[in-house]
Amino acid sequence: MKIKDILAKIAENWPAKVFSIALAMVLFIFHQMNSLTERFFLVPLLLESQTNLVPARPYPRMIRITLRGDANNIFPIHEEDIQAYIDLSRFTVPGNYQAAVQIRKLGLALETSPLEIRMEPVEISLSLDHRISKFIPLKVNFRGEVESGFLLNSYTLNPNQVIIDGPSTHLSNITELETEAIHLSGRAADFSLIVNVLNPDPLLEVRGSGLTEFNASISRVVSVRNIQNVPVRLSGLNENFSGELESRTVALQLEGRNQEELDRFVLPVDFLFVDCSAIREPGTYMLQIQGDIPTNLVFSADPPELMIQIDHLEEP
Repeated sequence: MKIKDILAKIAENWPAKVFSIALAMVLFIFHQMNSLTERFFLVPLLLESQTNLVPARPYPRMIRITLRGDANNIFPIHEEDIQAYIDLSRFTVPGNYQAAVQIRKLGLALETSPLEIRMEPVEISLSLDHRISKFIPLKVNFRGEVESGFLLNSYTLNPNQVIIDGPSTHLSNITELETEAIHLSGRAADFSLIVNVLNPDPLLEVRGSGLTEFNASISRVVSVRNIQNVPVRLSGLNENFSGELESRTVALQLEGRNQEELDRFVLPVDFLFVDCSAIREPGTYMLQIQGDIPTNLVFSADPPELMIQIDHLEEP
């Protein structure tokens, strides 16, 4: 068959043939579209800038990503393979702006084709302000009380201040930052903790680790009761001697764990004494003041010892 005859054969009833081919292509494309799979996930929104401007109002932190393609191709893609970002470099002065969200493909996403990527939202509103830094002191966030009968004497934080960065309009209102809760309940001894510094504003950034070391000093509470003019007696003096104290009364301090119990304590008669049982000859002696006291109390006398003059008894 000659070429002329072949061409004539092809051209015969050509509108129907063109329509058939076009229909076949449409059906193929439609089939391919119906066979594609969609996958959804969220990725963090990155802000990239070489300027000194930062967001001054809350903005969407996550972007919804839709991947569309062959199931075997899109499901191996990791969320880390898709980055959503906004380029702030074109904004140079504080103000309110509309910024387009852009997509950056990494890893498997670069190797997958065809791959359709959609994002939501595609544009966000941003309020930008100058970025400044500031030293902020830390405040301890206490919860509860130490064990009954104990006292929190002192505590330290190391460091006791941090540097925070953020928009100037926000930082001007920040005077201190708190630590996470430090629970004192049941504490009866010194202790140390590593605690987080709480950031009350997501637009602010705490430099460093965001941690501080807390050290507490705890001691037992000592209740005190002072009593004046407590008499002192002589005990164990040889019957052949007489003794004369330089002072017949002293000041007394009682110490205990419970103030109420201490206040209820009734001082026994002749509670304080000096022990003269070891004296064998007349003379001048310094004797320690002693007392019989319950084991839950401690006493101290002022002065703690007295001078006594010992003489022979005169015969009648």
